[in-house]
Formats: sequence, C-alpha cells, structure tokens
Amino acid sequence: MQVESILALYQLDSAVTLARPYGDGHINDTYRVETESGRRYILQRLSPAAFSEPEKVMQNVSRVTAFLREAIRRRGGDPERETLRIIPMADGKEYLMADDGCWRMYGFIGDTKTYQQAENEAVFREAGRAFGRFMRDLADYPADTLHETIPRFHDTENRLAAFKAAVEENRAGRAGQVQAEIAFVLERGCRAGELLKASLPLRVTHNDTKLNNVLMNAADSKALCVVDLDTVMPGLCAYDFGDAIRFGANTAAEDEQDLTKVNFSLPMFKAYAEGYLGEAGSMLTAAEIASLPLGAWMMTYECGMRFLTDFLNGDTYFHIAYRQHNLVRARNQFTLLADMERQADGMHGIVREYIKE
Repeated sequence: MQVESILALYQLDSAVTLARPYGDGHINDTYRVETESGRRYILQRLSPAAFSEPEKVMQNVSRVTAFLREAIRRRGGDPERETLRIIPMADGKEYLMADDGCWRMYGFIGDTKTYQQAENEAVFREAGRAFGRFMRDLADYPADTLHETIPRFHDTENRLAAFKAAVEENRAGRAGQVQAEIAFVLERGCRAGELLKASLPLRVTHNDTKLNNVLMNAADSKALCVVDLDTVMPGLCAYDFGDAIRFGANTAAEDEQDLTKVNFSLPMFKAYAEGYLGEAGSMLTAAEIASLPLGAWMMTYECGMRFLTDFLNGDTYFHIAYRQHNLVRARNQFTLLADMERQADGMHGIVREYIKE
C-alpha cells in the first residue's frame, strides 16, 4: 500500500505535512511523519521476510511496552520518553495487516540522538545502562508468555545447519569465491551449542542490542529509551549483552571494507559491562554473568554466519547497498571474532569482578 493510504487510516492531531523515509535499518521500512501542529510520528512496515507472523510481533510489543510504562512510572521515570508508545488507528487497532505486510505507528521521541558507532567509552557505557535497565524493568515479566516471533532466532546450531545447507545448495553460485570464510565458520562449529546447553534462566530479551537502538538524550547524551522491539521474546541475557559487544566494541563500522581497521576493543567491553551490570547485575545469577563473554563470542560468530548465509542465498534477507555488501559484513565479523578470541582472558577477568561468591 502507499504511505498516504496508510496515513489516511489514522486520526492524527492535524493534517500530515511530511512523510519521508527515516533511519538506516536493515530490515523494516521506516518513515518519519509530521503534521501541521508540529507533532511527529514514526510509521513502519514490518518486513514480511523477517517476520512471518507479525500479529505475534505486535502482541509482544504491545504487552511489553505496557508493562514497561508501569515499571518506569514506579521508579519515577517518564514513560512518554523512556519507552515506545503505539499510536492506534482511527478504529482503535494497533496495527494494520495489508497485502504488503504489517503497518504500525509510534509516537516520535524528540530531543534525542543515536550513535551508529560508539564514539567513546562514555557513550558505550550509557548504552550498557540502557539495556541493563531494560532487562531490570522487565525482570518480573513472565518471559515464557511471550511469543517466539522468530523461531530459534539465537539457536546457533540451527543457524549453522542453515549455513551448511546454503553452502550445499549454492543458490547464487557464490560458494567458490568464499571458501576461506566457509572454512572459518566450520572450524568453530563445535562451539555453536555452548550457550543453549548452559541451563541459564529464561529472560525477556531484546535480541537486537545495537547501539543505534538506544535513544540518547540530546542535551547530555544520557541513555533514554530502547527502541526496535520487534525481536523482544524469551531468551538469555548473554544474547543481548553479546550482540551489543559485537556491534559496539568493534573499532570500525559493521560494513567497513578495510579489515585492518577492525579490532576488538577491550576497554569498550569493560565500559559496556560497567553500564550493563551496574543496572542489571543484582538480578542476574553468577552463571549468567560468567556467560557474558561467551555471549559476545557467540553473537559475533552467529551474525557473521548469517551475513555469509544471506550472501550465499543471493541477498534475500538483509538490505544491501551493493552486490558484495553481505560478504563485506561477514568478513568484518569474522575479523572481529578472531581478535575477540585473542582477548578472551581479558573479557572473563572483567565480568568476574561482578560475580558475588
């Protein structure tokens, strides 16, 4: 459907004056909407390729944001700025199922900024605080009542099986040019099941804890709001911690082509751990805290494998800007992972300080 047709289904405060693409997400289509009164909104179309059951996604988002609003109120925060607010359509429904996918709208949270890359340790520490506070605010939410919107999302063994199938099928005819990358993945496959076999508590997890999914207050760069809740579902805290480290402790952008710029920053790891465990550490078990470095390894391994799988399949999942984009991303992650392996002892030493004997 056309954006104008979708907007006509909403009873906004005044006439729409602007609706244009917004942000640089890999998955969903996002638009910033403005009205004559100056009010702003975010309109999104969920990717049908990523979310086969969008109704379950929206049920999770609705339930979690309602719970968060109450938790934020109880601790004296501002729920209008510290979590998302779904804007219902004129008929009261929170989303629209159209031929081209699921559409929904959120209120726009102004006077904020996001970072595509951690500029310094202070910024990354604030991101850690945001996701640690998110987990703490949802500590009493029954995680097992949430839908698993992407089945086996962080089942790394399942991701490995899909990767092996992609190599075998060689749908896009590209396997011959990435033999070194294929070998890198297969050499580490014996570790793919370590997190799931660790018997860790089930938590409400975000599952996409990139730095740019945290809104920072524009005035002081303090963490304000966690956004992009489409992958909120039951999971392990190591997933969220690990994915944030994968993204933020990389000294280069996720798609940097010059691999000499890609390194794992242990000081950034330490900063994020300080922020995250400062907020959530008291609610986590000793085993969960000890699992965090493994989470960083696992999410980096898994993400690189997913980029390479998509490259082998002909780029059907992630948005790309050029033909080799997913391969560049995969090589970037594998370079980061290799450096992470060299600094594993340092990571374990940092989190060990937060484990209460």
